[in-house]
Amino acid sequence: MPKINQNVSLAEKRKRRVRGKISGTMERPRITVYKSNKNTYLQVINDESGKTLASSNNLSIVKAGGKLTGSKMEQAVLITQDLIKQIKNLKIKALKFDRGSYRYHGRLKAVAETLRGAGIEV
Repeated sequence: MPKINQNVSLAEKRKRRVRGKISGTMERPRITVYKSNKNTYLQVINDESGKTLASSNNLSIVKAGGKLTGSKMEQAVLITQDLIKQIKNLKIKALKFDRGSYRYHGRLKAVAETLRGAGIEV
């Protein structure tokens, strides 16, 4: 019987390690960050029900008629501010921060600090 090659990238290993320790609830959902070379995507997820409660990204802001200018970090702050409005409507006061396979710096740090500045416990 042939062997199955289980090669997993280092980024995937980091993501599984971080994600294995974090689970979102309705009282404290998980916020996950995905960043591509051009865009940043944020989602607030309740893992108990498997539903996305709120989301924001560069593309949704541009479609809504907003303008995104400046560096990617400045754009990440604007995306986070858009997400904060949605979170406040859901009356969520605390989140679990899922950094995925990324290190805590740059855009991720800007997102977390913006959330904390708005009074949301991260």
